[in-house]
Amino acid sequence: MAPAGRRVKVQGVVRPPGDKSISHRAVMLAALARGTSEITGLLTGDDVKSSARVLRGLGADISTVREGATVKVHVSRFTSPVSRLHCGNSGTTARLMLGILAGQPFAATLTGDASLRRRPMRRVTEPLRAMGADIEEKGGDALPLTIRGGRLRALTYTTPVASAQIKSALLLAGLTGNVGVTIREPYRSRDHTERLFVHLGLGLHERAGAIVYEPSGRPVVPSFRLSIPGDASSAAFLVAAAVLAEGGELVIENVGVNPTRTGFLVVLERMGAHVERVNLRDEGGEPVADLVTRPAALRGTEVSAAEVPTLVDEVPVLAVLASRASEGSETVFREVGELRLKESNRLELIAANLRAVGVEAEARCNDLFVCGTTRRPTGRIDTARDHRLAMAFAVLGTVPGAEVRLSERASVAISYPQFFRDLKRIRETGQGKRET
Repeated sequence: MAPAGRRVKVQGVVRPPGDKSISHRAVMLAALARGTSEITGLLTGDDVKSSARVLRGLGADISTVREGATVKVHVSRFTSPVSRLHCGNSGTTARLMLGILAGQPFAATLTGDASLRRRPMRRVTEPLRAMGADIEEKGGDALPLTIRGGRLRALTYTTPVASAQIKSALLLAGLTGNVGVTIREPYRSRDHTERLFVHLGLGLHERAGAIVYEPSGRPVVPSFRLSIPGDASSAAFLVAAAVLAEGGELVIENVGVNPTRTGFLVVLERMGAHVERVNLRDEGGEPVADLVTRPAALRGTEVSAAEVPTLVDEVPVLAVLASRASEGSETVFREVGELRLKESNRLELIAANLRAVGVEAEARCNDLFVCGTTRRPTGRIDTARDHRLAMAFAVLGTVPGAEVRLSERASVAISYPQFFRDLKRIRETGQGKRET
């Protein structure tokens, strides 16, 4: 809670944790590589640890995933697991591993926690079956799933939604099964898998708007060294805290600014904020920059369906920012129904939690409507153990005079274990003392 009557500023330099999407893909491709790979900046959150645990269950030798460590990955070959492979709460782990397992000469069963076992998997299993994978459903359209890999066939597929997880699962199946894959999407989704394929020379290119993987002989994934940039989605919470402050300047270092991930910054510009990108560079095929952020007065805007794939994980914090836009101005998020299928029913919970702190908000069909207000937010937030809801509403709690109480804080460990430490570190009061 920020005290009323005292100016809250931001200051300093902060570095967000490693990109979650790239971390998953890097550790998986390292486990498929010939030789030992080294990864620095790997996210230490629970989701990436779930990927490492599953890969260890297949015989991969992966050093301890901890903050500041270079993670080494080596495997001679995957072996049939002796027990179920537990994906924790990580949908990315489950869906991408389905693709990897589709090309293996053994059977494996994937499961997860109670939340993950409610999330849909058929959007991945159906095209994998079309490639020839044998997948047994034990819980309907959800985990646990038993997949028996084997000889796959080439696939040309149009995804029903713009989903990097579907696309990545199919590309990984093509890689491990040594077959061609052509994928089209209704809108472009994040492209970290494609960039890593290209970086490693794995025969991927674009043709007439489609993503095309064409193996040449038996593909060999080379061992590699990779430095993972800071997560753009995690940086978004720090940017938002700076925008809502009453003074100061914040520098967020080493942030991935892949254009399929920076829709948040584009929308924020329309709302009246300006985030400067400095020290632009390329690392491992990914564009990286430092972000300079200052407070701003915000106005409402409309987020189109075409923009949503580039900011889907940032909708909670954008909705929080929209609630602090000029009095009565409306922000509309179009076609965000995918949020119902995240770690929680994120769409309904964003609206319900905003209403709980006095904001006019409504989820209508697949759209989200949020009205700006200058009233101080007060109320209890049900995070449903959803890390992005917890962090978004924690940022709302930095508004001077806010009394925002979270139902829990532990869920941030999924993607940003040091979030509350960093949020506290960047804030100061007008008297020059740090917030407590």
